[in-house]
Amino acid sequence: MAKLARLTDLLADSTGCLRYRVEGGMGSCGRSLLVLQVDGVLSLCCQRCLEPLLYPLALRSLLEFVASDGDLSQEELEDDSRDFLPAEKELDVLALIEDEILLGLPSVPRHDDCVPPGGARELTKESPFSVLAGLKGRA
Repeated sequence: MAKLARLTDLLADSTGCLRYRVEGGMGSCGRSLLVLQVDGVLSLCCQRCLEPLLYPLALRSLLEFVASDGDLSQEELEDDSRDFLPAEKELDVLALIEDEILLGLPSVPRHDDCVPPGGARELTKESPFSVLAGLKGRA
């Protein structure tokens, strides 16, 4: 986790570990591809209550290498089952894993049943109009 600097900036707690697996192969049209799997649990910060939120991560990505965008047909561009990467001599696998994790995170992580800070106090706070309602009953 410590090597994933962009990811740790988004975490409430950077302890823990992720398991990953990268397999290479050949895809359609004889193109090289990678199958990426990442599993683990991340501690995100809930954007509603600002408390830690344990987020289970089970990421599966199929990444196919292409020489250029012009090599893709319209059908391939519309296929959501895989993503395409430019073919390069070297690939930073750690950066690729971090990119895929960042893309898989919720944009606004939050618990299903939490109260925003100060929310519980506002529910029990007496309304200033309740005094007026009491005066109306005496008149």
